[in-house]
Amino acid sequence: MSRKPLKESYRLGFDDLEALTIGAALLGTGGGGNPYIGFLRAREVFRQGATVPVIPLEVLTEEDWIGEVGGIGAPVVSAEKFEQGDEGTRALTAVEAELGIEVAAMISGEIGGANAMEPVITAAKLGIGVVDGDGMGRAFPEVQMCTFFIYGGSVSPAAIADEKGNVVVYKHVIDMFWLERMARHTTVDMGATAMLALPPMRGDFVRKTAVPATVTQAVQIGRTVLKARKARQNVVERVVEETGGKLFFTGKITDIRRHLIGGFARGEAILSGIGGWAGSEAKIAIQNENLVLWVDGIPVLMVPDLIINLELDTGEPLTTEVLRYGQRIAVIGLPAHDLMKTPKALEVVGPAAFGYPELTFNPLQSQPKVA
Repeated sequence: MSRKPLKESYRLGFDDLEALTIGAALLGTGGGGNPYIGFLRAREVFRQGATVPVIPLEVLTEEDWIGEVGGIGAPVVSAEKFEQGDEGTRALTAVEAELGIEVAAMISGEIGGANAMEPVITAAKLGIGVVDGDGMGRAFPEVQMCTFFIYGGSVSPAAIADEKGNVVVYKHVIDMFWLERMARHTTVDMGATAMLALPPMRGDFVRKTAVPATVTQAVQIGRTVLKARKARQNVVERVVEETGGKLFFTGKITDIRRHLIGGFARGEAILSGIGGWAGSEAKIAIQNENLVLWVDGIPVLMVPDLIINLELDTGEPLTTEVLRYGQRIAVIGLPAHDLMKTPKALEVVGPAAFGYPELTFNPLQSQPKVA
């Protein structure tokens, strides 16, 4: 069986990787895996001349199988425990073998951080395209927090692979919460990071349930950052303008606490306000990603909306594992896609799902772009 070529809208090449990495780091809300490591891995593949077709959602049909791979584990570990290189393809081919199919394109479960790069790397190695969309429009820490599962996608077969050569296949799993539980335990045994291939999906299902155009969005955000730096513009202001986001706080980190618990990096960052927020204090709760922002004790921004930390001077998106004492950061918020804000979705990705039942989600509205 040959892999079916799909109609592409454009191709990702070597020169697009830096922009994609920056944009994915920003949309990752602090998680998704270390974006620089993802960039280095992708760069080595693309240096060999690879380009990857970007497939628009609207061309997908029920005849197209779409594969999904991504890293699972704690981002803080991924900076020290490097991948062997073919974990994604080994996990994917194990799932393909179980179903007796071959995928026509790849898609990211989350557009955030290094996990935006993993489907691109796997697609480049297989000579197929990557779908312009993902299952979150950001990053979330748990497998079930994905539109594909929230709206009825199959949870098995799935497979997980590590850098040692181990591959574990989950042939039959009763629901997405059990898949998260079992995959998380396996990940811990594998050293707290691994690569997970989720069940391939029919193209018509992906077309209806994916957050659209997020690969293109990430590239555009990255290009905005690079252009603003080159022109010596205020990068934070340009990002807010480009994304329709809102600036919620500027401050200096005065305390950062992180603990590796159950395969997650959990903790909080405390910020002392500067600029327009001088005299105020902010706190950001962390579970791999940024979950809730409080300013002077009042919750002002929370999941599923995006909480993004940018280095104040350079606009560099900061993942949670690189936050440190003394950093000057800007905290901006972006509204989550509508697929993540339905009552069904909020049961899985709302504040209560992360242990904050006392918080009521108040959705952030997009700000008009500056002309």
